[in-house]
Amino acid sequence: MTDSQLFAPDVQQTLDLIGIFVFSLSGGLLAVRKNLDIFGIAVLAEVAALGGGVFRDLIIGAPPAAFQNRGYFFTPLVATVVVFFLHPEVERINNAVLLRAARGRGVSCGPARPTPTASALAGGAGVARGLVTRAGGGVVRDVLVNELPSLLRWDRALYAVPALTGGAITAVLVSTHHLNAYTGTFAGLVAFTVRMLALRYDWRAPRAWHRESASSGSES
Repeated sequence: MTDSQLFAPDVQQTLDLIGIFVFSLSGGLLAVRKNLDIFGIAVLAEVAALGGGVFRDLIIGAPPAAFQNRGYFFTPLVATVVVFFLHPEVERINNAVLLRAARGRGVSCGPARPTPTASALAGGAGVARGLVTRAGGGVVRDVLVNELPSLLRWDRALYAVPALTGGAITAVLVSTHHLNAYTGTFAGLVAFTVRMLALRYDWRAPRAWHRESASSGSES
């Protein structure tokens, strides 16, 4: 079993689809908040779930995995239907969605699929491409509706740092030839733990030193 397939294929597929569904919900909910129609909900759901992985694969010159597996494409459409009819209920469990999103981001640092970090390293890059995989879809989602990407917002709990932490651990494991199902899962759990602590205690990255205004907008 290779570094890019450390779990049984059916386990990888299940973890993939769960993560895709959860991130699709985030895209769909944002579309509802922006009062988009069902087509807009579907677009944001697809982009949020698959955009980062497609971007990564294009960078490393690989055929996008999202275009080779029907489940990857249709799962966001299922999430679209759920959000279209049940968005008030989904909004009410938004904290639970955040929990699962954090878990999904943690798992994606480890070897649940052809891993973002491991695949990136194989393509000659490093942890940065793993971050692109996990955060790229959310960035494109936000830009499409003229929102400042969550990745760049100071008023949100740490978003990129947990992914970078798990990705860095995975990169070290790959370079020392110690990446396996157990160590990869450990990397994912570390990322998940950091993200959950950030959500629980509202940890944020520091802004510019001695910045006087607390406003996130531009200053005159």
